Amino acid sequence: MTGAVGLKLFRTGITKGGVTEVTPRLAEVEADVQGLVEAHMEALLGVRFLASEYGTGPVHGGRIDSLGLDENGSPVIVEYKRGTDAGVINQGLFYLAWLMDHRAEFEHLVRDRLGVMAASQVLWSGPRLICIAGDFTRYDVHAVREHRRSIDLVRYRLFGSDLFGLEAVASVSGGMQVNRRARRQAVAQAAAEVEGTSMAELASAVDEALLGLGDGVNRVERKQYRAYQRLRNFACLCPPQRSKLLVYLKVDPADVDLVSGFTRDVSGLGHHGTGDLEVQLRTPRDVERAQDLFRASYAAA
Repeated sequence: MTGAVGLKLFRTGITKGGVTEVTPRLAEVEADVQGLVEAHMEALLGVRFLASEYGTGPVHGGRIDSLGLDENGSPVIVEYKRGTDAGVINQGLFYLAWLMDHRAEFEHLVRDRLGVMAASQVLWSGPRLICIAGDFTRYDVHAVREHRRSIDLVRYRLFGSDLFGLEAVASVSGGMQVNRRARRQAVAQAAAEVEGTSMAELASAVDEALLGLGDGVNRVERKQYRAYQRLRNFACLCPPQRSKLLVYLKVDPADVDLVSGFTRDVSGLGHHGTGDLEVQLRTPRDVERAQDLFRASYAAA
């Protein structure tokens, strides 16, 4: 196994001057985990729920635990295991291959559940597999790094009667892995095609700062924005404007001392990407000022 859950949870105020540990436990049955996640999928995973136990037809002969669509329009398959099961990744990849061969069927499902607009914006370049289990082995973690698919391994635990914890064990983005220097060069080149050198350098600095926040940061490219994802989006970078970059973060604007020309509450306002806090970046100094906000959004994801 990858190791026991490191988080310890304590209740305070139960006994005078002391604390009581809440012992973590696994679900009684796999269906309990599935039901809990499906009922709150958008809050827990940033994924809009589409279907449960979705049949893949008589030829394929399987049932996908959960189907969904994430914040960037990527199709998502979620597979669950109560404890540790070496077959969960291969099972999920089996269903992912089926999904890629049945795109029209999936888009029809999206259209029925979420509407025509969502169906027209499905991002087929970034399908995802999320495996939620009691634990994973080191071989599981190694295996996902050998696949050229977006795979998230997520460990769950139940605490007491009303607490549910999720922990990202491993997260791998689809496609070939590119070293950080090559990523910076690609970002700079793309930005330079849109704007001048100063904006290209600024976009490169933002990209490096967001990717460098920790392990398991995936970058998802859409025409309207670039999303930085840690299971859920935590930052969305829009294409450079003439004199500034806009980054949207998953930080509650009410918790931030808003500064005119730098941070803005955009909750309820239409914009590309996800997040209610808009950060406006014009200089390298602004990128430094935004580091704490970047870190807060990453931690929340």
